[in-house]
Amino acid sequence: MARNSRPEHTADGRYVVIDGRRWRATDPDLPADDAARLRRHLMAARRAVGAALRSRDEEAEREARGRVHTAKVALGERGTPWWEQTGTERRTRWRDGLAALDGEAGPQ
Repeated sequence: MARNSRPEHTADGRYVVIDGRRWRATDPDLPADDAARLRRHLMAARRAVGAALRSRDEEAEREARGRVHTAKVALGERGTPWWEQTGTERRTRWRDGLAALDGEAGPQ
């Protein structure tokens, strides 16, 4: 898959298919600006996981993995499937995620 191409989606739009594996798609109702902020948090947290692993810092790794999880839940890629949530529940999910991650924001 080319870097900026969109991944293949299942017919129902709930999953993306990457290298033959299905992954839950990001909530399509997530506003683009909020989705971009959450992806920045996700990438920063993933970089922090890598740094923690390289330095063998278990506490930093645990914290960074928690931020990855928070971002993935807010994006709708983990937790209760976004298609099973009401519009209000979906908005609450991503707003709570952004509030938590913005409050914890370290170097990005």
